[in-house]
Amino acid sequence: MLNAIFWNIQIHPFSTETVISIIVVVILLVCSALISGSEVAYFSLSPSEKNKIAGKPLKRNAYLLKNLESPEQLLATILVANNFIKVGIVVLSSFTVESLLDFPNEPIVGFVVQVLIISFMILLISEIIPKIYSTHHAIKFARFISIPLYYLTKLLKPINAVFIFSTTFVNTRIKEYNQHISVDELSQALELTSQTELREDKEILKGIVKFGNKSVVEIMRSRVDVVSADLDFSFSKIMSIITETGFSRIPVYSESFDNIKGILYIKDLLPHAHKGVNFRWQSIIRPPFYVPETKKIDDLLEDFQKNKVHMAIVVDEYGGTSGIVTLEDVLEEIVGEITDEFDEEEKFYTKLAENKYLFDGKTLLNDFYKVTGTDDSMFEDVKGEADTLAGLILELKGEIPVKNDTIICKNYVFSIEAVDNRRIKQIKVEITNTEE
Repeated sequence: MLNAIFWNIQIHPFSTETVISIIVVVILLVCSALISGSEVAYFSLSPSEKNKIAGKPLKRNAYLLKNLESPEQLLATILVANNFIKVGIVVLSSFTVESLLDFPNEPIVGFVVQVLIISFMILLISEIIPKIYSTHHAIKFARFISIPLYYLTKLLKPINAVFIFSTTFVNTRIKEYNQHISVDELSQALELTSQTELREDKEILKGIVKFGNKSVVEIMRSRVDVVSADLDFSFSKIMSIITETGFSRIPVYSESFDNIKGILYIKDLLPHAHKGVNFRWQSIIRPPFYVPETKKIDDLLEDFQKNKVHMAIVVDEYGGTSGIVTLEDVLEEIVGEITDEFDEEEKFYTKLAENKYLFDGKTLLNDFYKVTGTDDSMFEDVKGEADTLAGLILELKGEIPVKNDTIICKNYVFSIEAVDNRRIKQIKVEITNTEE
């Protein structure tokens, strides 16, 4: 059968058109090889090699560095030019093969032969050989092709602009879509996992999903609830505070809590406990670690690990002290409440009945959401800068409420149960029309 096919091949003599097309194909193959090699040469240059090139004041080096100033333009030029050239190679090669070889009775065989010949030429001459060579001689190749490539970039700049804009537009859309999936849709998917045996795992996964969206101000302990010590306190007074609170770290201030001088680590104090009332405990305090209210807690966790600290002083935009945040506060956002044998249960709410609660005014909104099963975004449009339940009430009311005031927001009824001169102490919350 093969003999029959080969006997049917008709070989035509070289014509002027055939010779010209062969010459043009060879030129295009060389151009394609140079452009393909330049892609590998330019994008494989290391920083040290670029510095080496910059240190030599040669004309071609100057053009080489200009090409590297805009990697997107350079890559677009290489891809656009190479594709145009390869289209020309395919068209002219097809014409050349048909001019020299004819398969009158086997057109399919003729097509296969054309594909094999053209593919072999393009792969070997314009792809494999130049890229292998430029891999081993990147600087030399990049310098050789620098001037033609520079002017080719100028020539193709209008076409490149279209492709670069399209790529940027698509990348932006993909990033927005991925971010939407990673937070919202993943949270919804976790809600569907309602099996009892997976409940704890689901809560941890939900904590991880929302972890990066929370800021320090949402989990910190407010300054009015922080146990601290004045720099002028006596040694006996410090020992009394340590005994009463049981805390392992205590912020130390001078004159006011806005002027934090350091953190007293109780473990640093233990070796000096026998020295009596004359011991200068101020000499062993450690420097404070400050973070802004707006810092994301995933970044804070990384800072804790990097600086090897467990407590940070939270400051507001004016430099005043807002409160403190600890490593335990950060981890609790993932694994839930952490307690040890020394912790006393801190009850910041009481469940009165189904969908009825009594909360402390200082309860963080984050904790309020967890207790009541409220979505984190429920009060996003009305809470303003509030981070506590009392702050939310102030935003809704617009003034300090009095006892027995009632504020209704969406399907939540807030009743003021106890206030003092400037603080809302207790709030009764009733949730109505709850969807099952």
